[in-house]
Amino acid sequence: MCLFAALTFSSCIQDEALNSEAAIDGCKGSDVQLVNINTNDRIVDVYVKNDADLSKQELIFQLPQGATIKPNEIKSGDNGNVYDFSEGNQCRLFTVTSEDGDFSSVYNVRIQSPELPTSYHFENIAKTEEPFHIIYEESISGANEWQYLQWASGNPGYKLTFMAKGVMDYPTVLTEGGVSGNCVKLETKNTGSFGAMVKMYIAAGNLFIGNFDVTKALSGASGGAKSTTFGVQFHKRPIALKGYFKYKAGEIYTVEGKQQDGIKDRFDIYALMYEADDNSFMLDGTNAKTSDKLVYLAQINKEDAVETDNWTEFNIPFKPQNGKELDAQKLRDGKYKIAIVFSSSVDGDTFKGAVGSTLYIDEVKLICDENL
Repeated sequence: MCLFAALTFSSCIQDEALNSEAAIDGCKGSDVQLVNINTNDRIVDVYVKNDADLSKQELIFQLPQGATIKPNEIKSGDNGNVYDFSEGNQCRLFTVTSEDGDFSSVYNVRIQSPELPTSYHFENIAKTEEPFHIIYEESISGANEWQYLQWASGNPGYKLTFMAKGVMDYPTVLTEGGVSGNCVKLETKNTGSFGAMVKMYIAAGNLFIGNFDVTKALSGASGGAKSTTFGVQFHKRPIALKGYFKYKAGEIYTVEGKQQDGIKDRFDIYALMYEADDNSFMLDGTNAKTSDKLVYLAQINKEDAVETDNWTEFNIPFKPQNGKELDAQKLRDGKYKIAIVFSSSVDGDTFKGAVGSTLYIDEVKLICDENL
């Protein structure tokens, strides 16, 4: 009987199919701030601290079960998970091989080390093969300092619902008619039968500084808030967040897909700065406004989040949280992170809101005290 059980167990192992996925799902490292993965073009943009040593970049890739990764060309500075990006415009090719060995994918991994811009005009769309808009800001300061930000959104998650027939059907898009030039349009959308199946009935239009993890988004209502992580290293003291908005709430407010009478949807605009002694630490949708790591929070008041067809200015001050103030030395050492978040439904991260709620945002500026 023991021999029979052993043979049966061995047979089960041999019969179990090996994973055939060959992809990069994420990346972490001691200097890594943000990671944007273009799955269609197989491009991974890794944003690191601006004082990072590019010859010694720790990159811990998140891969499908059993998959392996290796650089196409080994360099003298490579050592385990540490790679040399000091040459070749900070770009290197990596090959991911599936667990079963039958599939492989070549990714272009690019290291970026820009400063965070503090003015946001919402004019640029990244050229990719993704079916949705990826919005970015880019500028050169007076000191020839490169400033760049690729905004994150929940568009990659909405793609999985197959509800979008075209690029403008996504919750987060760039559109004409801004205060100056283009603007961002954020609209709460129905996620259809797919969303109902995973109890994620709506998708709020959102735009934020951080990362969106599709794998966490698929884990149901509890994972929805965890799929958004916020923040990038920042070296200035924020004073206020200014900009312009227009807003119209959707007609029917729902919770868990069921209509709720007497409740009106509203939008959210907020920014936060928090302690991050460990660079890998990030707040997410579950604790962004409540964490004991918060130092400053700027959030639009409920009374100011009104419906309006005209461009309306907002000016939201940063207020101290948890009795804390910025430490000048920690600020210089890069121990703080900042994030800005816009959403067409204030409780959209828990899938509460009204389909059709639409928020337009343009000409936003992060006002800072640079003397600290």
